[in-house]
Amino acid sequence: MNPETLFWIVPAASVVALLFAAIFFFGMKKADEGTDRMKEIAGYVREGAMAYLKQQYKVVAIFFVIIAIVFGVMAYYGLQNNIVPVAFLTGGIFSGLAGFIGMKTATYASGRVAEACRDEVDGLNKGLKLAFRSGAVLGLTVVGFGLLDISGWYLLLDNTGLVQGTGVEKLVEITTIMLTFGMGASLQALFARVGGGIYTKAADVGADLVGKTEFHFNEDDPRNPATIADNVGDNVGDVAGMGADLYESYAGSILASAALGAAAVAAAHGTVDQAMQLVMAPMIIGAVGAILSVLGIFIVRTKQGANQTQLMAALNRGINFSGVLIALASAGILYVLGIDNWLGLWGSIFIGLVVGILIGKVTEYYTSFEFKPVKFIAENATTGPATVIISGIGVGMISTCWPVIFIVLGTIGAYLCAAGELSFSGENLSMGLYGIGIAAVGMLSTLGLTLATDAYGPISDNAGGNAEMSNLGESVRSRTDALDALGNTTAATGKGFAIGSAALTALALLASYIEELKIAAGRLGDSEVFLSYFSGTPIGKGSEVATWGIAEFMNKFEVTLMNPKVLLGVFVGAMLSFLFCGLTMNAVGRAAKSMVEEVRRQLSDKEVFEGTKKADYARCVAISTQGAQREMIIPSLIAVIVPILTGLVMGVAGVFGLLAGGLAGGFVLAVFMANSGGAWDNAKKYIETGDAPFCGKHTPVHDASVVGDTVGDPFKDTSGPSLNILIKLMSMVSIVTAGLNIAFSLL
Repeated sequence: MNPETLFWIVPAASVVALLFAAIFFFGMKKADEGTDRMKEIAGYVREGAMAYLKQQYKVVAIFFVIIAIVFGVMAYYGLQNNIVPVAFLTGGIFSGLAGFIGMKTATYASGRVAEACRDEVDGLNKGLKLAFRSGAVLGLTVVGFGLLDISGWYLLLDNTGLVQGTGVEKLVEITTIMLTFGMGASLQALFARVGGGIYTKAADVGADLVGKTEFHFNEDDPRNPATIADNVGDNVGDVAGMGADLYESYAGSILASAALGAAAVAAAHGTVDQAMQLVMAPMIIGAVGAILSVLGIFIVRTKQGANQTQLMAALNRGINFSGVLIALASAGILYVLGIDNWLGLWGSIFIGLVVGILIGKVTEYYTSFEFKPVKFIAENATTGPATVIISGIGVGMISTCWPVIFIVLGTIGAYLCAAGELSFSGENLSMGLYGIGIAAVGMLSTLGLTLATDAYGPISDNAGGNAEMSNLGESVRSRTDALDALGNTTAATGKGFAIGSAALTALALLASYIEELKIAAGRLGDSEVFLSYFSGTPIGKGSEVATWGIAEFMNKFEVTLMNPKVLLGVFVGAMLSFLFCGLTMNAVGRAAKSMVEEVRRQLSDKEVFEGTKKADYARCVAISTQGAQREMIIPSLIAVIVPILTGLVMGVAGVFGLLAGGLAGGFVLAVFMANSGGAWDNAKKYIETGDAPFCGKHTPVHDASVVGDTVGDPFKDTSGPSLNILIKLMSMVSIVTAGLNIAFSLL
C-alpha cells in the first residue's frame, strides 16, 4: 500500500487520543468533589500548582526566546536550516502544554478519587478507575500532541518550499530538520523535571523530617505546614515533569527512527519509495499504538478489598492487552507498507517491547514490598537509619545489572534483526541503526497507557492526603493507602521504563547526529554567506557529502578510540552525569533546609501544633517555588553549554565521546538512583502496613525508615529521572549545533 496514504493514520490517531483525553477529563470533572473541607484542600493544592507552573513558564520562556534568537543567527550564516528556530519553539510549547494539561487534570482528580473511595461497597474499584483514567489524560495528551506535532511538521516541510531538493535527499533533510523540535521538547522537559523535582522534594523532606520524626504526625496531617506544598509537589514533579519528559522521548524515538530510515536508503542508493516506507513505519506504529492504548485503559478494574498483587494485576491486564495487540499490529503495518525486510524489522520492534517489559519487571522486583529487596531494607531499619541507607544504596547498585544486560542484548538483537548480520559497515550499519531506533519506538508505542500508570501514582497519593486532612476515617484512608502503595510501584516502574527508552532513543540520536553532520557539511560547502564571511574551506559540495557512508564520514573526523579527543569526551560525559546529580541533590538540600526551619518555626506555636490555628500553607508553597526557580537554572544551562563547548574545543570527535560517556554513565546512574529511592520509599510503607514483625508508625524503626525515604526522595524524584533527559538533551543540542561543529572544523 502507498505509504503516503497510510500516513493519514497519524493525524487521525492524534485526534482520537486527544478526543479520549477530553472525554476522560470531563468525565472526571462530573464526579463528586466531596465535602466542603475536601473541596478546600483540593483548592489549596490546585492553586499552589498553578502558581508554580505560571512562574516556571515565565523563566523558561526567557531562555527559549534567547536560544531561538541564537538559532536564527546560526541559520543566517548557513549553520542550520532557516526553519529550525521555529521548530525548536513548537517542541517546547507542546511539551509544556502536555505537562500543564496532565497536572491540571491531576489537581482536579485527587479530591474526587478520595470521595470515590468513601463508597463502602465498591470504593476501591471506583477510586482505581477514576485515578487511572485521570492519569490517562496525561498519557493520551502526550501521544496526541506528539503525533500532531510530527504529522504537522512533515506535511509543512514536504509540501512547501522550506526544504529544497528531491527524492531521498529531500526526505533525509526533512526528517533531520524535524529532529530539531526535539531539542525544544528536551529543554522544556529538563526545566520541568529539575524544577518540579526540587520543588516536590524540598516540601517532602521538610514535611517528613519535622512532621514525622520530630512530632510523630501521620502522613498528610493538616497541622503540618508543609503538607500542601508536598501535595503540590507531587503534581508539578511527577505529573507535569514526567509528561514533558516522555513527550520528548516519544517524539524523539519516532523522529530519530524516521531520520535513520531515510539515511539508510540514501546509503544504499535506494528509491524514494523505499525511503518513504522506512520513514512512515515508526510514525504509523506510534499512531496505532495510541489507539490501542485507549482500548487498554478500559480494561483496568479491580474488586473491593483487593491486595497489592491483585491491584498490580489489574493494571498489568491493560498494559499486556495493548502490548500484545501492538506487537501483532506492527507486523501487519510493516508488511502492508511493503518493506523488504519487514519480518526482521518486526523482530526489532518486538525486542523493544520485550526489553521495556523486562526493565519494568526488574524495577518492580527491586522497589515493591512484595519482594525480598525492599523487605531486606525494612529489616535493616531495626538497627537504625545508617543501615537503612547502606542497604538501600546496595540494592540500588545491584539493580543496575539486569537493565544494562537487557539494553545490551536488546540493542544487539534489534541491530541483528534489521541488518541481518553483525557487520558494522556499509548498508548493514545504517539498517542496523534503524533497527535500534525502531526498537525504541516499539518500547514507547503504548505510551498512552504506560504513562497513565505513572501519572496514576501522584493522583492516588494526593487522594490519600485529602482523605487525611479531611478526616474521612480509617476505612477510606486504608483504601487510598492501597492505591498509593500501588502508585509508588507504578511510579518506580515508569521511571525505569523512561530510563530504558531514553537509552535506546539516545543511541538512535547519536546515529542521527552523524546524518546532521553530513547535511551541515554539505550545507556549508554550498553556503556563499559562510564562505564569504569566514573564508571557510568546504569539505565538499552538498551532493557529494550526502553520498558518504557513516563509516567514511567518521573516518574524516577521526572518530576512533585511538583519538585522545574521543576518550577525553567520554570522561567529560561520564563526569557530567555526576556533576548534574550533585547540583540537583544539593539544590534539594538547600531548599529543604529552608522548609525544615519554616515548619519548625510554625509548629513552635502551640495553637498550630494543637490544630486550633490553621498552619500557613502558603508560606511553605512560596519557599518551594522560590527554591525551585532559583536552583533549576544552573543544571539546565550546563546541559546546553557543555556539548557546545566540547564541540568548539575538541571538535566532532570530542562530541562523540561526550555523548557516549554521558549515555553510559547517565543510564547506569539513573537506574541506581531511581531504584534506590523507590526501594527506600516502599520499605517505609512496608513497615507502616502492619505486615512486618517489627512494624509500627512512630517507633524508632519507622523513624529510621523515614530517614531512608527522605534520602531517597531526591534520588528517585529529582536527580535520577532528570538524567534520562540530560543524555537525550545533550544529543539534541549536538544535533542542532552540528553546523557549528563543522564550521569550526573548516575554519
